[in-house]
Amino acid sequence: MSAAQYLELYQSLTEVLPGQNMPWLSEIRQQAREKFAGGGFPTPREEEWKYTNVTALEKKLFKTSAEPGEEAVGPWLDDFYLADAWTVVLMDGFFSPGLSRLDGLPGNVIACGMTDALKHHPGRVKTLLGSALGLEAHGFIAFNTAFFSDGAFVEIPTGVSLSRPLQILHVSTRPEGLANTRSLVGLAANAGVRLVETYAGAQQAYLTAAVTEIKLAENAGLDHYKWQVESDQAHHFGGIYVSQERSSRFNQHNFCLGGLLARTEIHTELADGAECDMNGLFLGLGRQHVDNHTRIHHREPNGISRETYRGILADRARGVFQGRIVVHPNAQKTNAEMNSHNLLLSDDAEIDAKPQLEILADDVKCSHGLAVGQLDEESVFFLQSRGVGHETARNMLTFAFAQAMVEKIGLESLRFLVQERLLNRFPQSGIRRDWL
Repeated sequence: MSAAQYLELYQSLTEVLPGQNMPWLSEIRQQAREKFAGGGFPTPREEEWKYTNVTALEKKLFKTSAEPGEEAVGPWLDDFYLADAWTVVLMDGFFSPGLSRLDGLPGNVIACGMTDALKHHPGRVKTLLGSALGLEAHGFIAFNTAFFSDGAFVEIPTGVSLSRPLQILHVSTRPEGLANTRSLVGLAANAGVRLVETYAGAQQAYLTAAVTEIKLAENAGLDHYKWQVESDQAHHFGGIYVSQERSSRFNQHNFCLGGLLARTEIHTELADGAECDMNGLFLGLGRQHVDNHTRIHHREPNGISRETYRGILADRARGVFQGRIVVHPNAQKTNAEMNSHNLLLSDDAEIDAKPQLEILADDVKCSHGLAVGQLDEESVFFLQSRGVGHETARNMLTFAFAQAMVEKIGLESLRFLVQERLLNRFPQSGIRRDWL
């Protein structure tokens, strides 16, 4: 389907999308439709998309609807709830009150669907929408802005730190379906929360297009986890865009373990004294294509950022890591570091890794590193000399490489789920659960 065909397909939905009675939102949607009509989905001709071709999306008809579906999600959904968290469920692109678990959430905290937020908190939605993302964004974001059906809205007031994690659980059940969501997260001054965005779905082909905007006020702290374990037939685009005010802290952990074609963008902008940590692990099997695109903009002085990504690719999978740290002219005393480490388990696996520094200030401390290789045969031999079989030795080293990132997860329940998925995704001969 071309951009024109998608526009024609979704034209019938424009009158029932949330917020159509609000002129300011209708104008934003119209501008986004015009941008999408002019450019369509991104292509490899665009520098930021040169390693990822999404033309396959134009060969399928991913359908959304004007109303949430009534499909049964099945018992498999229970595997993705965090046991110790409040959970907002978005099913096939719509907030599901029945599947959400919000009992006991403090009354001064807002956690609801975007449609409900537009009805009951329109001023707050207007303030957050676009606060971390401009209209100059690419075609996927324009498509999302024009046609998002729902999403999650989370607001934490001044000085409040939630005692339990908050989970946004995205679920897809419809064959050839589209879940197109826009979520907004706002933390007021000195607020704090651990937020987990989980993406899961039935084993079939579908498209997820999810954009999350986050605004962190002065001295706010957010531990953010993205856990993407979608169907092996699914297409996934997920963008996380963050605006950090003075002395705020953004700790991000990104685990990309599913999808036939998956792209994650994580961009943040740091004000004076703000801090950012980004940690990522992506796995590719078969013919999976996994793309991770990060941007850290130091716009003001005294910012600190640390970024470490690891990729494991087997069979004919292809991985992409494009990371850029931009230090703007006023951002003196910036301290920034980026590292990309990648492990290829077959001769046909491929990685395109491109860490970049763009430094426009002179009093800074910045570095980046890149490593791509296969398993160290000397290490394999060492384990074999201690009685470990060859296959088990290779598996032990592979899991140790991944476990270095999993250990950074501060939530025990999520760490357990990620480890279980790792054991299921890669050969586990000789690996015991109690080793991890």
